[in-house]
Amino acid sequence: MKTTSKNLKITIGAIYLTILFVGLYFLFSTIDIRDLTSYEFIRSNKNILLDFKNKNFFVLSISFFIFSIIWILLLGFGGPLILFAGFVFGKWWGAFLCTISLTTGATLLYLLAGLFFREMVDEYLAPKFSRLKKFFKNNELLYLIIYRFIGGGIPYGIQNILPVLFNVKIINYIIASSVGSFPAMFVTVSLASGIEQVIDQNETLSLTKLISSPEVYLPLLGFFIIIILAFTLKQFFFKNEDKKY
Repeated sequence: MKTTSKNLKITIGAIYLTILFVGLYFLFSTIDIRDLTSYEFIRSNKNILLDFKNKNFFVLSISFFIFSIIWILLLGFGGPLILFAGFVFGKWWGAFLCTISLTTGATLLYLLAGLFFREMVDEYLAPKFSRLKKFFKNNELLYLIIYRFIGGGIPYGIQNILPVLFNVKIINYIIASSVGSFPAMFVTVSLASGIEQVIDQNETLSLTKLISSPEVYLPLLGFFIIIILAFTLKQFFFKNEDKKY
Protein backbone atom coordinates (compact mmCIF):
# COMPACT_ATOMS: atom_id res chain seq x y z
CA MET A 1 0.00 0.00 0.00
CA LYS A 2 2.85 2.33 0.90
CA THR A 3 4.60 1.58 -2.40
CA THR A 4 1.41 2.29 -4.36
CA SER A 5 0.95 5.61 -2.56
CA LYS A 6 4.56 6.56 -3.22
CA ASN A 7 4.22 5.70 -6.92
CA LEU A 8 1.06 7.81 -7.13
CA LYS A 9 2.85 10.78 -5.58
CA ILE A 10 5.76 10.37 -8.00
CA THR A 11 3.38 10.18 -10.97
CA ILE A 12 1.38 13.25 -9.94
CA GLY A 13 4.58 15.11 -9.13
CA ALA A 14 6.03 14.29 -12.55
CA ILE A 15 2.83 15.48 -14.25
CA TYR A 16 2.93 18.71 -12.27
CA LEU A 17 6.57 19.39 -13.12
CA THR A 18 5.89 18.63 -16.80
CA ILE A 19 3.01 21.11 -16.86
CA LEU A 20 5.23 23.66 -15.11
CA PHE A 21 8.05 23.45 -17.67
CA VAL A 22 5.69 23.32 -20.66
CA GLY A 23 3.80 26.35 -19.33
CA LEU A 24 7.00 28.34 -18.81
CA TYR A 25 8.28 27.39 -22.25
CA PHE A 26 5.00 28.45 -23.86
CA LEU A 27 4.99 31.73 -21.92
CA PHE A 28 8.51 32.82 -22.84
CA SER A 29 8.25 31.60 -26.44
CA THR A 30 5.07 33.56 -27.19
CA ILE A 31 5.72 36.81 -25.32
CA ASP A 32 8.36 39.30 -26.37
CA ILE A 33 9.64 40.77 -23.11
CA ARG A 34 10.87 43.87 -24.98
CA ASP A 35 7.27 44.79 -25.84
CA LEU A 36 6.37 44.89 -22.16
CA THR A 37 9.00 47.60 -21.60
CA SER A 38 7.92 49.71 -24.58
CA TYR A 39 5.84 52.76 -23.63
CA GLU A 40 4.25 52.94 -27.07
CA PHE A 41 3.25 49.29 -26.91
CA ILE A 42 1.72 49.72 -23.46
CA ARG A 43 -0.10 52.93 -24.36
CA SER A 44 -1.47 51.62 -27.67
CA ASN A 45 -2.79 48.42 -26.11
CA LYS A 46 -4.02 49.98 -22.86
CA ASN A 47 -7.22 51.37 -24.33
CA ILE A 48 -7.99 48.08 -26.07
CA LEU A 49 -7.56 46.20 -22.81
CA LEU A 50 -9.57 48.69 -20.74
CA ASP A 51 -12.34 48.79 -23.32
CA PHE A 52 -12.54 45.01 -23.20
CA LYS A 53 -12.67 45.17 -19.40
CA ASN A 54 -15.55 47.66 -19.44
CA LYS A 55 -17.56 45.43 -21.80
CA ASN A 56 -16.63 42.13 -20.14
CA PHE A 57 -15.88 43.07 -16.54
CA PHE A 58 -17.20 39.87 -14.95
CA VAL A 59 -15.60 37.58 -17.54
CA LEU A 60 -12.22 39.29 -17.26
CA SER A 61 -12.38 39.19 -13.46
CA ILE A 62 -13.12 35.45 -13.44
CA SER A 63 -10.44 34.83 -16.08
CA PHE A 64 -7.89 36.75 -14.02
CA PHE A 65 -8.89 34.79 -10.91
CA ILE A 66 -8.46 31.41 -12.62
CA PHE A 67 -5.25 32.40 -14.41
CA SER A 68 -3.75 33.73 -11.17
CA ILE A 69 -4.40 30.45 -9.39
CA ILE A 70 -2.79 28.48 -12.21
CA TRP A 71 0.14 30.92 -12.38
CA ILE A 72 0.82 30.58 -8.64
CA LEU A 73 0.55 26.79 -8.86
CA LEU A 74 3.25 26.96 -11.55
CA LEU A 75 5.48 28.81 -9.06
CA GLY A 76 5.02 32.12 -10.86
CA PHE A 77 5.91 35.44 -9.29
CA GLY A 78 3.09 37.42 -7.74
CA GLY A 79 4.41 40.79 -8.91
CA PRO A 80 3.25 40.68 -12.56
CA LEU A 81 -0.27 39.67 -11.50
CA ILE A 82 -0.49 42.47 -8.95
CA LEU A 83 0.74 45.10 -11.39
CA PHE A 84 -1.67 43.88 -14.07
CA ALA A 85 -4.60 43.97 -11.63
CA GLY A 86 -3.83 47.53 -10.57
CA PHE A 87 -3.31 48.69 -14.14
CA VAL A 88 -6.53 47.13 -15.47
CA PHE A 89 -8.95 46.85 -12.55
CA GLY A 90 -7.92 49.87 -10.51
CA LYS A 91 -6.89 50.19 -6.90
CA TRP A 92 -9.81 48.71 -4.94
CA TRP A 93 -11.12 45.92 -7.13
CA GLY A 94 -7.58 45.04 -8.19
CA ALA A 95 -6.46 44.68 -4.56
CA PHE A 96 -9.52 42.54 -3.74
CA LEU A 97 -9.00 40.27 -6.75
CA CYS A 98 -5.30 39.83 -6.02
CA THR A 99 -5.89 39.03 -2.36
CA ILE A 100 -8.50 36.37 -3.11
CA SER A 101 -6.83 34.79 -6.13
CA LEU A 102 -3.24 34.78 -4.83
CA THR A 103 -4.33 33.46 -1.44
CA THR A 104 -6.31 30.69 -3.13
CA GLY A 105 -3.41 29.79 -5.42
CA ALA A 106 -0.90 29.88 -2.57
CA THR A 107 -3.13 27.67 -0.39
CA LEU A 108 -3.56 25.08 -3.14
CA LEU A 109 0.20 25.12 -3.77
CA TYR A 110 0.83 24.65 -0.04
CA LEU A 111 -1.52 21.65 0.05
CA LEU A 112 0.01 20.22 -3.13
CA ALA A 113 3.56 20.60 -1.83
CA GLY A 114 2.65 19.10 1.52
CA LEU A 115 0.95 16.11 -0.08
CA PHE A 116 3.31 15.26 -2.93
CA PHE A 117 6.60 17.11 -2.39
CA ARG A 118 7.14 17.06 1.38
CA GLU A 119 10.32 14.99 1.12
CA MET A 120 11.72 17.37 -1.50
CA VAL A 121 10.82 20.41 0.62
CA ASP A 122 12.51 18.84 3.66
CA GLU A 123 15.60 17.96 1.66
CA TYR A 124 16.18 21.32 0.00
CA LEU A 125 14.65 23.86 2.38
CA ALA A 126 14.99 22.37 5.85
CA PRO A 127 18.79 22.86 6.13
CA LYS A 128 18.39 26.60 5.62
CA PHE A 129 14.99 27.38 7.15
CA SER A 130 14.30 24.75 9.81
CA ARG A 131 15.65 27.17 12.43
CA LEU A 132 12.45 29.17 12.00
CA LYS A 133 10.41 26.33 13.47
CA LYS A 134 10.88 27.56 17.02
CA PHE A 135 9.33 30.93 16.12
CA PHE A 136 6.23 29.33 14.62
CA LYS A 137 5.79 27.09 17.65
CA ASN A 138 5.43 30.15 19.89
CA ASN A 139 2.51 31.67 18.00
CA GLU A 140 1.91 30.11 14.61
CA LEU A 141 -0.61 32.61 13.26
CA LEU A 142 1.23 35.74 14.44
CA TYR A 143 4.61 34.68 13.10
CA LEU A 144 3.12 33.46 9.84
CA ILE A 145 1.45 36.85 9.31
CA ILE A 146 4.76 38.60 10.00
CA TYR A 147 6.57 36.13 7.74
CA ARG A 148 4.11 36.89 4.94
CA PHE A 149 4.42 40.61 5.52
CA ILE A 150 8.22 40.86 5.51
CA GLY A 151 8.78 38.32 2.72
CA GLY A 152 12.40 38.09 3.74
CA GLY A 153 13.69 38.33 0.18
CA ILE A 154 12.41 34.82 -0.49
CA PRO A 155 10.87 34.18 -3.94
CA TYR A 156 7.08 34.10 -3.81
CA GLY A 157 6.83 30.45 -4.84
CA ILE A 158 9.20 29.41 -2.05
CA GLN A 159 7.27 31.56 0.44
CA ASN A 160 4.15 29.61 -0.40
CA ILE A 161 5.61 26.16 0.20
CA LEU A 162 8.06 26.92 3.03
CA PRO A 163 5.38 26.57 5.78
CA VAL A 164 5.22 22.86 4.83
CA LEU A 165 8.30 22.53 7.04
CA PHE A 166 6.30 23.71 10.04
CA ASN A 167 3.04 21.84 9.40
CA VAL A 168 1.06 25.07 9.54
CA LYS A 169 -2.69 24.69 10.01
CA ILE A 170 -4.57 25.39 6.82
CA ILE A 171 -6.86 28.01 8.38
CA ASN A 172 -3.84 29.88 9.79
CA TYR A 173 -2.17 29.69 6.40
CA ILE A 174 -5.19 31.23 4.67
CA ILE A 175 -5.59 34.02 7.23
CA ALA A 176 -1.88 34.84 7.32
CA SER A 177 -1.51 34.77 3.54
CA SER A 178 -4.37 37.23 3.02
CA VAL A 179 -3.69 39.54 5.99
CA GLY A 180 0.12 39.50 5.86
CA SER A 181 0.37 40.00 2.10
CA PHE A 182 -2.34 42.63 1.77
CA PRO A 183 -0.38 45.81 2.72
CA ALA A 184 2.38 45.32 0.13
CA MET A 185 -0.16 44.04 -2.37
CA PHE A 186 -2.41 47.08 -1.94
CA VAL A 187 0.50 49.51 -2.32
CA THR A 188 1.71 47.76 -5.48
CA VAL A 189 -1.80 47.70 -6.97
CA SER A 190 -2.18 51.41 -6.16
CA LEU A 191 1.15 52.14 -7.86
CA ALA A 192 0.10 50.31 -11.03
CA SER A 193 -3.26 52.07 -11.01
CA GLY A 194 -1.50 55.41 -10.63
CA ILE A 195 0.82 54.66 -13.54
CA GLU A 196 -2.20 53.82 -15.69
CA GLN A 197 -3.72 57.21 -14.89
CA VAL A 198 -0.46 59.02 -15.72
CA ILE A 199 -0.20 57.16 -19.04
CA ASP A 200 -3.80 58.08 -19.81
CA GLN A 201 -3.02 61.79 -19.30
CA ASN A 202 0.30 61.99 -21.18
CA GLU A 203 1.23 61.29 -24.79
CA THR A 204 4.85 60.95 -23.74
CA LEU A 205 6.12 59.76 -20.39
CA SER A 206 9.05 61.10 -18.44
CA LEU A 207 10.39 60.21 -15.03
CA THR A 208 9.55 63.71 -13.80
CA LYS A 209 5.90 63.42 -14.79
CA LEU A 210 5.73 59.98 -13.25
CA ILE A 211 7.31 60.84 -9.89
CA SER A 212 5.48 64.16 -9.54
CA SER A 213 2.07 62.52 -9.80
CA PRO A 214 0.45 61.88 -6.38
CA GLU A 215 -1.09 58.69 -7.80
CA VAL A 216 2.48 57.41 -8.10
CA TYR A 217 4.58 59.01 -5.38
CA LEU A 218 2.10 58.25 -2.59
CA PRO A 219 2.16 54.47 -3.25
CA LEU A 220 5.96 54.69 -3.59
CA LEU A 221 6.11 56.39 -0.20
CA GLY A 222 3.90 53.65 1.21
CA PHE A 223 6.16 51.05 -0.35
CA PHE A 224 9.25 52.48 1.37
CA ILE A 225 7.38 52.64 4.68
CA ILE A 226 6.51 48.95 4.31
CA ILE A 227 10.16 48.11 3.62
CA ILE A 228 11.27 49.94 6.76
CA LEU A 229 8.50 48.38 8.82
CA ALA A 230 9.27 44.91 7.47
CA PHE A 231 12.96 45.32 8.32
CA THR A 232 12.05 46.49 11.83
CA LEU A 233 9.67 43.58 12.40
CA LYS A 234 12.27 41.11 11.16
CA GLN A 235 14.87 42.47 13.56
CA PHE A 236 12.42 42.37 16.46
CA PHE A 237 10.70 39.03 15.92
CA PHE A 238 13.46 37.08 14.18
CA LYS A 239 16.49 38.74 15.79
CA ASN A 240 18.04 35.46 16.94
CA GLU A 241 17.83 34.00 13.47
CA ASP A 242 20.45 36.26 11.87
CA LYS A 243 22.99 35.74 14.67
CA LYS A 244 23.59 32.17 13.53
CA TYR A 245 24.50 33.19 10.00
